[in-house]
Amino acid sequence: MSKEQWKDTLNTVRAPLGKLDSRQLKSATYTTKIPNAPAGEYVVLQYETNFERAPGMIETVTPMLEKDGKWKVSGYFVKRAGQ
Repeated sequence: MSKEQWKDTLNTVRAPLGKLDSRQLKSATYTTKIPNAPAGEYVVLQYETNFERAPGMIETVTPMLEKDGKWKVSGYFVKRAGQ
């Protein structure tokens, strides 16, 4: 995901939720397999997050190790906890 794609995703997904009230790391899991994604090295980061208009959410951020040795975000999702 390019820097511009990351900004667009955050604006599209997070803006309607309101300002961030709190965020706490729930889990960080290293994996080499992500459904519907190319083989590679990933870390799936999950956060328990409360937004102004959407408390009780789970944010998932998935960085992937690129060929140049840098970690770059390959996915970002927000859903209500328990879904």
